[in-house]
Amino acid sequence: MNEIHEFPLLEMTLSTGKVVIQLRPDLAPLAAERLQVLSEQGFYDNTPFHRVIEGFMAQGGDPTGTGTGGSELADLKAEFSKTAKFERGTVGMARSMNPDSANSQFFIMFEPAPHLNGEYTIVGQVIKGMEHIDTIKRGKGSSGVVDNPDRIIKLSVVKEN
Repeated sequence: MNEIHEFPLLEMTLSTGKVVIQLRPDLAPLAAERLQVLSEQGFYDNTPFHRVIEGFMAQGGDPTGTGTGGSELADLKAEFSKTAKFERGTVGMARSMNPDSANSQFFIMFEPAPHLNGEYTIVGQVIKGMEHIDTIKRGKGSSGVVDNPDRIIKLSVVKEN
């Protein structure tokens, strides 16, 4: 995906540096708005990357760190794209088996994952700092659950100057 300047940006501060995510309200307006609202509330600050699978993705956005938590806001209707693909750096909305259960959790792809195309909501793309995502502590086993996980120090909306 190429950078599209009119779309909102999020800045994620990790212990290793800053990551910039460009939201894609053209693909997922509800999910993009949700990430902005929760970021503005400070919801993601100090939350862990609780599930991280080598060669696949890093998942965060759950304040409980269990993979079952979310915000107090209602779950979102699925916004599956027929054209956008899960590539390296793609940000998707995590959900349960119910397609309409995304809430606050999201994941960032380490590698392409064609099996997710059309099955999960694509909400954005890392456009700067992917090298910091690459350093996130990996979990163990096929579940990718992380002991003593790396955390998002701060996730904020980038304001125009």
